[in-house]
Amino acid sequence: MKIYIKNMVCIRCKMLVKQQLKKLSIAHRAVKLGEVEIKGDITNGQLADLKMALQKFGLDILDDRKSVLIEKIKKVIVELIHYKEEPAKINFSDHLSQMLNHDYTYMANLFSEVEGINVEHYLIIHKVERIKELLMYDKLSLTDISYKMQYSSVAHLCNQFKKITGLTPTHFKKMQIQAS
Repeated sequence: MKIYIKNMVCIRCKMLVKQQLKKLSIAHRAVKLGEVEIKGDITNGQLADLKMALQKFGLDILDDRKSVLIEKIKKVIVELIHYKEEPAKINFSDHLSQMLNHDYTYMANLFSEVEGINVEHYLIIHKVERIKELLMYDKLSLTDISYKMQYSSVAHLCNQFKKITGLTPTHFKKMQIQAS
């Protein structure tokens, strides 16, 4: 049995979910971003207890198909941007369609309707967050970062970065260095 969990997008979230499962004595096979595979069945009482425990940490169990699909879209984006070392060799819409076995237009429309922003903007926001990390923790040049994040040029990366943050990547990095 699989349980889908909203807002479960990082390694700390996975650890927290594992901790709550253990605390509630719920046996599980796997805990992945956005989902838990339970061994066997789970009682309604256990499910309610798990839901309450997770809500304390800003996580929620999803029970309708559209919400599950939205969380799967977010999971694919987070994994693609934050956890893959090699850039995907196909464009994002094709990648998302292949990963989730749905028509991209349907998923994009559903995402916009439910989340209030389009899927491309959500992707750009995550790219900018990853760029911030790379600027601060890696020794990569902007050219290397633009290649790694699949931008057509450094100028394109800088334009999107400034649209989201209001700063150029160079100014952002200088501010972070001064703050530390």
